[in-house]
Amino acid sequence: MTNSHAIIQNMTLEQALGTIPSGLFVVDKEMQIVYWNPAAERVTGYSAEEAVGQHCSFLQGIPCGDSCGLYNDDIPKPIIGGRCTSVTQSGETIHLLKNIEYLRNSDGKIIGGIESFTDITRQHALEESLREQTASLEVRVKERTAELEKSEVRFRTVLDNMDDMAYIATEEYILTFMNRPMLEVFGDRVGDSCFEVLHNESTVCSWCPMGKVIRHRTVRDERQLGNLGKIYEIVHSPMPSEDGIQQKLAVCRDITTRKKAELDLREANRELDAFAHSISHDLRGILAPVVTYMDFLRMTYSEVFDEQILQILGEVERQSERAIALLDDLLDLAQISHVKPGDRPTNVNMIIDEVINELNLEDSDHPQISSEKLPHSWLPNTLVYQIFSNLLRNACRYAPHSTNVIEVGCWDEIKNVTYFVRDHGPGISLPEREKIFDIFYRGKVSKGKRGTGVGLAIVRKIALRCQGQVWVEQTPGGGATFCISLPKTQVFGQQAEETS
Repeated sequence: MTNSHAIIQNMTLEQALGTIPSGLFVVDKEMQIVYWNPAAERVTGYSAEEAVGQHCSFLQGIPCGDSCGLYNDDIPKPIIGGRCTSVTQSGETIHLLKNIEYLRNSDGKIIGGIESFTDITRQHALEESLREQTASLEVRVKERTAELEKSEVRFRTVLDNMDDMAYIATEEYILTFMNRPMLEVFGDRVGDSCFEVLHNESTVCSWCPMGKVIRHRTVRDERQLGNLGKIYEIVHSPMPSEDGIQQKLAVCRDITTRKKAELDLREANRELDAFAHSISHDLRGILAPVVTYMDFLRMTYSEVFDEQILQILGEVERQSERAIALLDDLLDLAQISHVKPGDRPTNVNMIIDEVINELNLEDSDHPQISSEKLPHSWLPNTLVYQIFSNLLRNACRYAPHSTNVIEVGCWDEIKNVTYFVRDHGPGISLPEREKIFDIFYRGKVSKGKRGTGVGLAIVRKIALRCQGQVWVEQTPGGGATFCISLPKTQVFGQQAEETS
């Protein structure tokens, strides 16, 4: 026999009943109490000496006496989850939840009964309070319903007086309301399907936002309506009704003029990028030979020219190199608009390693760079390289070599990934943080530092093209943390579609 079996065999029924948390007593066929466990004493206040031998009705329970369910043949046994009240030794009425069952001998003959109970007085009080609150709530609901009916009338009046078209449709795509401007354009088509009236479709539109709206999302899109030849910005919002039917409110604003202005602006930007690309390329072609000639003169005639002429030649060479660096940055800035989406994810960690290797070749004395493992990005390699090349070069330029390392990391969020480059340099003052991404802007700490003022503008332009954001924060303990947040899904110049 195993040790566990020996323990169970030696455990008496008295020990088992004495340790259960529920009150429990046993009666004979005359309803006289023959056993009373410690938990019953804790609940009622009566000790076993006071209870054993008494008729169980001494507890003054309700129901009790003639209505007791134990020996009532019409009530099936066991009784599970019965409720009653009882009076404790101190005179307090308590509420009990109980279970009742017969006790039988080996021949199946009933020899008594057993009842277990727990004190649910506090639960009962909470239930009574809840019932009172429910009754009060029902009154308030009726009052609120009346108020909502008035509010709905006012709401529809507001919609009717809007200049923008608006309509309400059910989740079955049936129009239930059209405001005055919409009625003037489409006529009264309440009761018809929205896809037929607004989009001349015979079935539900493939791009219909109803599924998102009934999941409590607000969706924005741009569509043509009917045969009007105009473009509308439509905001689809969830609008649950009192009867539980999910509905969609759509407000339609004419943005035809705005869209034409946007197209004109995009065309102007394309022309400007092309012009900047052409000018930068041509000027670079002019300046590159100047650097070569200056270097040739300085090296060839160093023994002929005096010190002042050599200084002039060196300064011309340095300024030409600076102009070439500026033109290279402007070329990069102009080319961002022409970069196409990649056909596979970009390994951001490999790009960072490449930038670090370049920095090591250029200046092995730059601060140490520590990068955690970063998620891949849908941006093409070219743009990922531009982001980290500019941010890391900027950090190396301003972070003292003797301080902590430059850190590269990210925050992985639900819809976006935010990459950051954190340095422990002099930092950027609060007023300058709004301007630091402007083209050609260089902060107060940039004096005496190389740079063109274009690198951070390139990072911002990449973020804007990808519907992202850039900003700079103060590094705890001092320094600057540059952040760029990018959508996880591929977006190139598209408008965000939905909001929670």
